[in-house]
Amino acid sequence: MPELRRDPITGEWVVIASERSKRPSDFTAHSPGREEQDREKCPFCPSNESMTPPEIMAFRQPGSQRNGPGWWVRVIPNKYPALGIEGDLNKAGQGMYDWMNGVGAHEVIIETPQHDKSLAFLDTRQIEDVLWAYRARYLDLKKDARLKYILIFRNYGRVAGASLGHPHSQLVATPIIPGVVAAELQGARRYMEYRDRCVFCDMLRQETEEKRRLVAENEHFIAFEPYAAKCPFETWLLPKRHAASFAAIAAEEQTGFAAILGETLRRLHVCLNDPPYNYNIHTAPCNTDDQEDFHWHLSISPRLTIAAGFEMGTGIYINVTPPETAAEYLREVDLEAAALSGEESGVASESGGE
Repeated sequence: MPELRRDPITGEWVVIASERSKRPSDFTAHSPGREEQDREKCPFCPSNESMTPPEIMAFRQPGSQRNGPGWWVRVIPNKYPALGIEGDLNKAGQGMYDWMNGVGAHEVIIETPQHDKSLAFLDTRQIEDVLWAYRARYLDLKKDARLKYILIFRNYGRVAGASLGHPHSQLVATPIIPGVVAAELQGARRYMEYRDRCVFCDMLRQETEEKRRLVAENEHFIAFEPYAAKCPFETWLLPKRHAASFAAIAAEEQTGFAAILGETLRRLHVCLNDPPYNYNIHTAPCNTDDQEDFHWHLSISPRLTIAAGFEMGTGIYINVTPPETAAEYLREVDLEAAALSGEESGVASESGGE
């Protein structure tokens, strides 16, 4: 079973995943390009369902059989999970160190049966169904009292941590609140205590008024480059209605979320020539869905530069493209050309390393 170890200096937790153990020779450099894969050997393609663990849920055609073809979104346990769903936490001390079992959940959301179809070029309804699958799994897992935080994320491109070419994203539920999340929560709380307003709602108002960093907007969401973006073309999707939890999204908002997510990914695809990226849904911890000082959102981080010694030693990131300039480039993208690019390339997502 994986285990969690706590750094006694920073308080941050680290997963020790012995089941994924690698030899030194396994850490060789890889090409940044795509990993080509034979569809007959792809575990996420239809008719290959026996190559994956049994499905947790799926959106299926009427009459189709569980763990067989006929689905259009499918959720399965990760075959090589970072955390395991079975067992107790068994928190303990090992001398000065804190330890617990690596209890949690690690699932894969297969976004489409189409092996060579990028999420950026799925139609809005298909993206919406992917998001509904996210929400369904979130709501189910948050019932487990052992779990404190649920992260939904997507890796695209080998540089971003992808290992399979078929489009999919992932969910990892943890028994602790990760340090990055705790810092974001604390920052939002400090702003609320000082100004008696949600920092994200203030950000929403300023970005929609100034429009300098605005990339796209619809009735329910905005897409924009954050003022202090850590990397070139970092992009946030922020709901206009205040809610701490992603699971609080309403049906009409989900359609708007799917539409602006697809549009934003297409703009990035054309502007940056199909870049590798990671996206994460930032949501409140499982037992704080109704807190007033947090506002859920999705962040997209293209992997265009590499964090080096300065960033690792200071935590200060160097962004070589001002957010205002990045937003201008993204607004200028021809979406008709983007759609044509997707149809011609048949580009496959490389989301989610296994």
